[in-house]
Amino acid sequence: MQRLEFILRRLLTSLFVLVGVSIITFAIARVVPNNAAAMYIGPKARQEDIDRVTKQLGLDKPLPVQYLIYMQELTRGDLGTSIATKRPVTQELTGRLPATLELLLFGMFLAAIIGIPLGVLSARSQGKLLDVAVRMLSIVGVSMPAFFLGLILQIIFFRNLDILPLAGRVDADLRFTNPLTPITNFLLLDSFLTANWVTLKDAFLHLILPAVTLAAYPTGLIARMTRAAMLETLEQDYIRTARAYGIKQHIIIYQYALKNAVSPTLTVLGLTFAFALTGTFFVEIIFNWPGLGLFTVRSLLSLDYPAIMGMTLFGATGYVLINLIVDIVQTWVDPRVSLK
Repeated sequence: MQRLEFILRRLLTSLFVLVGVSIITFAIARVVPNNAAAMYIGPKARQEDIDRVTKQLGLDKPLPVQYLIYMQELTRGDLGTSIATKRPVTQELTGRLPATLELLLFGMFLAAIIGIPLGVLSARSQGKLLDVAVRMLSIVGVSMPAFFLGLILQIIFFRNLDILPLAGRVDADLRFTNPLTPITNFLLLDSFLTANWVTLKDAFLHLILPAVTLAAYPTGLIARMTRAAMLETLEQDYIRTARAYGIKQHIIIYQYALKNAVSPTLTVLGLTFAFALTGTFFVEIIFNWPGLGLFTVRSLLSLDYPAIMGMTLFGATGYVLINLIVDIVQTWVDPRVSLK
């Protein structure tokens, strides 16, 4: 009952946050000096066509009325029509979401399975050479720009070693030699479900470099957070008691200490996931990855305000839901955390 009340309370406060985000984004998008109707028609638009499209898009109405109309359509799941592509923004986002999620999930998986063990090893070897090496590696991962790391990886693994592909999700030739039947639009999952092993291998190879680039920052962050939490936990009285009883070191580290130290790491992992959901701009541009980040950059460059608003609301909703999930998972991992 307490958990249900917490979820409902968070959803109610999140609703106010999303309404505030929509108001701010709507106002900023309308303040930008551009003629949306002229951009919708294209170059060499005639004035009578601009007037017609202005009325068609409802841009001739006062801003409060435009906002109310937008919110009314939003309740029906309509985010408007993209000025650049002339397609519904909802279709643009849902069509590109699988590509971003596939990249993001694999990148966060790499960050978790690398960052957490590195943080634990660093805490166990406090002050030693291994600890220094892990901390330096973490600083490099956090501070190195994604676009620079991506270019370095492309130079090494594509141009010099020629063992990994340069960009894209899959080779264009496979459309003819090994066509993939779309089911979920997750290439790895669809190729596995349809037993298309050639496409599965090619899609996995294309995924490695962008996923490693995306995982660099959260790996360093997770390693540093895990190290700090582990050092604090290892100083607790129950850890000293366990050592006094002669319990093996690896049991103390991984069964007692890590379980109680993982809560801050889960928070960092969740926030990083939410940030990367709409913050994969550089990675997707460098690797020509057809996801939400690439679509958002193109929308910003073309001042496509319906797409910009849709992406902003989508990102805000993702932040809210992921934070809620992280809070619930924390109460399951650590019973000391209360839902208030």
